[in-house]
Amino acid sequence: MIKFGTGGWRGIIGEDFTKSNIQKLAKAMALKMKNEGVADNGITLGYDRRFLSKEAMRWAAEIFAAEGITSYLINRSSPTPLIMFYVMKHELHYGMMITASHNPAIYNGIKVFTFGGRDADETQTKDIENYISDIEDEDVIGMEYANALEQELIYEINPLNEYLDNIIDTIDMQAIRDRGLRVVLDPMYGVSETSLKTILMTARCDVDTIHERHDTLFGGKLPSPSALTLRSLINRVNDRKSDIGIATDGDADRIGVIDDTGRFLHPNDILVLLYYYLVKFKGWHGAVVRNIATTHMLDRVAESFGEKCYEVPVGFKYISAKMNETNAIIGGESSGGLTVRGHINGKDGIYAAALLVEMMAITGKKLSEIMAEIEQEYGSIYMEERDYTFTHEKKDKIFHILLIDKCLPDMPFEIAKVSYLDGCKVYFRNGGWIIARFSGTEPLLRIFCEMPMAEDAKLLCECYEKFLEI
Repeated sequence: MIKFGTGGWRGIIGEDFTKSNIQKLAKAMALKMKNEGVADNGITLGYDRRFLSKEAMRWAAEIFAAEGITSYLINRSSPTPLIMFYVMKHELHYGMMITASHNPAIYNGIKVFTFGGRDADETQTKDIENYISDIEDEDVIGMEYANALEQELIYEINPLNEYLDNIIDTIDMQAIRDRGLRVVLDPMYGVSETSLKTILMTARCDVDTIHERHDTLFGGKLPSPSALTLRSLINRVNDRKSDIGIATDGDADRIGVIDDTGRFLHPNDILVLLYYYLVKFKGWHGAVVRNIATTHMLDRVAESFGEKCYEVPVGFKYISAKMNETNAIIGGESSGGLTVRGHINGKDGIYAAALLVEMMAITGKKLSEIMAEIEQEYGSIYMEERDYTFTHEKKDKIFHILLIDKCLPDMPFEIAKVSYLDGCKVYFRNGGWIIARFSGTEPLLRIFCEMPMAEDAKLLCECYEKFLEI
């Protein structure tokens, strides 16, 4: 079965992520493009460093070639934001990226992008799934890769420079040069090293890199930047007395940051930092967009500047759509993905990293100083995050309790309202909230809770654990 979640289609390698399924998905895309009259426009494909990613890109291209559709294949492992940028800039109707983003190494997958370089929305992905359901295995026939190259149905390209130039043109490189900042990079064995080093070294930063080699097992860790996975980066920042440590996930669309004191900055903090910087120091005007499981500190900052914060379901397609609708300055999520007005229509860890370095250069302040300034002005807020695995039967039971019967545990705080926009989110009158929702990328139940006091956030999570017996 090929089912799309919030971040594309992902499956366990050899079980769901197989050559047969990859080519069936490509066949569905080819039929969809023909029926929409956009096949002549071609499609671009990229891949990351995961096991079978490059091969999967070629297998898909062989199907497009057999269908007479030209494929533009990026000829080196690349960041997902590069594919989105290329689709947008060259006005292609579709692009595909072979990646499972931050999932464990046993996974791989495919992200589909639509016109404007946007994540395919639910209507688009459902349409693709419908095409797939009508395809028989014997209908999936590809063209030999070498023959497709010879017939110019496949072009191998490397558009990295135009993507990097686009970022460099929007960042104050001279201000960064004047600061002489020390930066440590951790690509987490993924694809961001070349891009980030090119930008930062062009700005004359002193750059040190760890975990840069190609390792399809990601060093035995989850390729997702978090306080637990970035201990080596924390140590290197402290040892070198660096100004910032920057990490990206496997396909470089998410970012993790270590400040000058060696403290891990939660993605929520990064979003608040950048929105605060763009409004206060760069004089931008506009709203901010966050998903339903992201900090309400953004609401406080927006209100202080006379702006609005919009809440959307989980899935970056919802964030980019609301940003376009409202002309918002920035949009992001608590898992580390964000984008800024005027850039691509999807999350980009490389651009976010460049903007953070610019922020330090323009303000003349360390990250820890800017965070202290924000906390002094807006107060503190604490988030507790917990993940739970489950059996199929247990998932059905939890789903029925929360989303069918709409039952809630007894909680020691007054409830203001309950939302079922995405999962079950309870808002409290003290400004706190808690949400329980099923992940769209992994078989997990996720609970996020944000409260004025850390012990209260933990208490509420424990209430849900007992109530759901997880």
